[in-house]
Amino acid sequence: MDYAVLTGIVLVSGVMLALVAQWRDWRPPLWLAIAVGVGVRVLIMYTSAIDTWQPVDFVNSFKPAGEAVLNRQDPVLGSNGGWHFLPTIPYVYGILLWLGIPWEYAGRLVTVVADIVLIPLVGKLAGGPRASLRAFQYALSPLALLVASVHGQVEPVALVFGVAAFVVARGPGDPHRPGVTMTVREMLGLGGGWRGLGPAVRQSVTHLASLARPAFTFHAHERPAYRRALWAGLLMGLALCAKSWPIWLIPGMLLLLRGFRPRLIGLIATGIPPIFFLVTLPIFAGTSLSDIPKVMDVMSDIRPIVGEWGWTAVLVGGDWTLHSAYAKIGTYLIYASVLAVCWVWRRADPVDLTTAILLVFMVVTPRLGAQYLLWFVPFLIARPTRFAWPALLGTALWASIGYLWMTQHWKIWQDWHPGWAMASIVLLPVLALAMPWGRRVFAAPTVPLEGPR
Repeated sequence: MDYAVLTGIVLVSGVMLALVAQWRDWRPPLWLAIAVGVGVRVLIMYTSAIDTWQPVDFVNSFKPAGEAVLNRQDPVLGSNGGWHFLPTIPYVYGILLWLGIPWEYAGRLVTVVADIVLIPLVGKLAGGPRASLRAFQYALSPLALLVASVHGQVEPVALVFGVAAFVVARGPGDPHRPGVTMTVREMLGLGGGWRGLGPAVRQSVTHLASLARPAFTFHAHERPAYRRALWAGLLMGLALCAKSWPIWLIPGMLLLLRGFRPRLIGLIATGIPPIFFLVTLPIFAGTSLSDIPKVMDVMSDIRPIVGEWGWTAVLVGGDWTLHSAYAKIGTYLIYASVLAVCWVWRRADPVDLTTAILLVFMVVTPRLGAQYLLWFVPFLIARPTRFAWPALLGTALWASIGYLWMTQHWKIWQDWHPGWAMASIVLLPVLALAMPWGRRVFAAPTVPLEGPR
């Protein structure tokens, strides 16, 4: 990387400014946060675009997907499996290439614009008197700058729709909301306890239907909540069109929608955009009907790559490799851990629940690219915990070594990669500590939701 020193100076300066803002409790206006965010992102995007080093996937996977759309070819099959998501973002790539914008700018323009829109959204997600401070801190987030402006990875696109879904689902009013507030008995309307359920089951299916019928009865006075649920679900669906991982955001979004009927609408609406972009492949991408099953196979195929991060990196000596057994164990760990987190944080604020889900994913996952670390950043900045900044700075330092130093020469990458990958094990307990352990049950905040300065 030719401009590593300049990029490093920008990142360090931004971190220092964000920490000073935290220490001094600055609350800059939103326009200033956006202006600073635009300035640093455009600067790093420009130096990255004219750099002699370009990320491998940015050139060999993302660019062919955009060119495939430009040539009326399927972006998944046309990129030889380099792009294995829905074609939503390749459509944008294709339009920008059609306009004649060089790929080094066009590919990053998508992610930089999305990351700029995230700045005010993080402030809205935070809410309260420190909303502008949180927006300012995200504007200077080193991980966001690296992923959006250097790597051109599509995480900011998924996040901008995902965070927007949270903001819309929560709606106006108090930014702090409880999670699950009813017991199963209360949800079923069995005030007398479980003994009321047994006879109902034994009596008839009709009686059970009568218990459920009120939950599916829509009311005119709830139309604003239904509209909010519809838009929130559509936004979350667009997040899933960018990548598949925003599925972990769905529980939090649904809990922010109050009541069974809005949650049902939100869940159904979430599936509309992915289905739309899948079934319209023959229209917009020129995919033949016979090739759609092949496209779905490629999108559902997850290679068992391990050795880049965490516990698998230690087990394989930091060697980036394919290992199906470790990948399978890690997948089971993810499912079990997420279910455990959903249970432990079920009564927490849905934003805290989502932060816990994303952080526990980072701790147990068998495979991870540096760009994945951006997933939890908007949520942890919006609702910081006692160990939020150690987690944010530690992961940013680890990713910066990979992006800035190890890309100087292929020999440096070869020599440093094993130690760099295995060193990530140190960050796992920090990420675990950064989970909102003190906010497992919702309580109306009487003090700022953050650790000591």
